[in-house]
Amino acid sequence: MHTLLHPKLKNCRRLFLRNYEVPVKIGVHDFEKKRAQRLLINVDLYIPLALSTPVNDQLAEVVDYSFIRDTLFERTSKGHINLQETLCDDVAKMLLAHPHVQAVRVSSEKPDVYEDCDSIGVEVFRFRDEN
Repeated sequence: MHTLLHPKLKNCRRLFLRNYEVPVKIGVHDFEKKRAQRLLINVDLYIPLALSTPVNDQLAEVVDYSFIRDTLFERTSKGHINLQETLCDDVAKMLLAHPHVQAVRVSSEKPDVYEDCDSIGVEVFRFRDEN
């Protein structure tokens, strides 16, 4: 199901971050544990329009975009991560902790693993009310 068609997101604004590139120590193989590798992270946040429509054109009236980057930096700087699934789940949980975030989509991609494709990755989508 395409997230934009979901009824829970009908009255939401989508904030997004595309191709945030960060060196991360991630992977289960010995060679991946020795050095950081390039990771691309993409995020979509869904914020109810009632909580993200500015009246006075002030930053305090919306979710600050820096929140997304700060959250990604916080999680990726905590040390080695074995699985992209773990990273995406952790980031989704951290982003959903913001009181205005209704839903989140997080994906990570390793662009340098295989020579015969652009990247290999994982994506997760969560609503605030899911466990």
